[in-house]
Amino acid sequence: MALLALTPLAASAQTPPAAAAAPVADPAVRTRATALIPVLAGRPGYDTLFTAAFRQAVPSAQWTALAAQLRATLGEPRRVARLDPAGRWAATAVIDYDRGTATLRLSLDPAAPHAIAGLLITGTDLRGDTPAKVQADLAALPGIAQVGIYALDGPQPAPLAETRADTPAPLGSAFKLWVLAEAARQVAAGTRHWDDVVTVGPPSLPSGILQNWPRTTPVTLQTLATLMISISDNTATDTLVRLLGRGEVDAMAKRYGATGPVLTTREAFAIKANPALTAAWTAADAAGRRALLATEATRLDAARLDPLMFSSGPLASETVEWFAAPRDMARLLADLRDAGPVVRDILSINHGVDPATATRFAYVGFKGGSEPGVIALNLLAQTRTGRWYAICASWHSADGAVDEPRLMALVTRALGLLAS
Repeated sequence: MALLALTPLAASAQTPPAAAAAPVADPAVRTRATALIPVLAGRPGYDTLFTAAFRQAVPSAQWTALAAQLRATLGEPRRVARLDPAGRWAATAVIDYDRGTATLRLSLDPAAPHAIAGLLITGTDLRGDTPAKVQADLAALPGIAQVGIYALDGPQPAPLAETRADTPAPLGSAFKLWVLAEAARQVAAGTRHWDDVVTVGPPSLPSGILQNWPRTTPVTLQTLATLMISISDNTATDTLVRLLGRGEVDAMAKRYGATGPVLTTREAFAIKANPALTAAWTAADAAGRRALLATEATRLDAARLDPLMFSSGPLASETVEWFAAPRDMARLLADLRDAGPVVRDILSINHGVDPATATRFAYVGFKGGSEPGVIALNLLAQTRTGRWYAICASWHSADGAVDEPRLMALVTRALGLLAS
């Protein structure tokens, strides 16, 4: 999730040349900035405050999530603390919240009623924050929350803060980092190449786009890996697992604390949707689970997957899953950092955190995972002074009472502290 809401700005909204006189904002800029406060607080006004073009680029649900993430970090918005004009119809505004400030750039449509046409959140500042406060806030979450914050300067991740960091936790789609690591290993060994052309395999449920593409569409291995990480494409993931080999993916996952076998997303969905298979999977050891997958392979490949299967809440999120401890995920991120520029580029397409935080670093890579009852967030970051860090956090609850913006806000706070 990113704290970004931006649409192209009209020419009249751009910052004037350096030689021009000090800009003076139209009074409508302050009026609109002030009207933004209740909308940031979650109250009505989105439909009238923003232009139609903005609302198309940033739909209501996305805006609601962005504003909620800000409140989770900073508390309630209170007032416009400062407004610095950047032209007649643009300004930088500092919004005062209960626990800090958010800085944003906004531009208005020059035509009446001067709705907000562009908005970019460029930074947040939490007053008096410390790593200990972040760790305490995370430990206070209901359910089971885990985190590890590590410096990656030496041969092993060095813990800066840990909560239950040696206990395996459900990963959701973050297991796809194992698949990326195995793809990178096979490329390094010369067994595969990033430009190898393969065909798309059987469709899984979204997230992703490949589930809608014709079967056997040719794509490159790098395309599959890019979609798998950047938009968590499940069909791309399953295609890669089949291509790389289950045994090979299992062996890679075992390096980082997994017991195997590593399910494809289709297999996981099909087992979760079938109570008998869920019970059999839960009762079996690793060998029994491998036997189940072999015996049920045809049935699982042909199973009809229901896009609404999670509508009633978590499904076997504590058993039919992928598991690893934060400490092991940090080792994995460190190894992926060293796996070459293609891997680093793939990890950095989706930064995960808001752009204002990401721009404070020389590099930010990310892979998250979520389903009802499970959230996992894994970040790899390099500061502008050259130091590398990993933050691996998870939160799970059998009753589904987890909140991704709330966990992301805590992780973003921790990342911001590392930048400092």
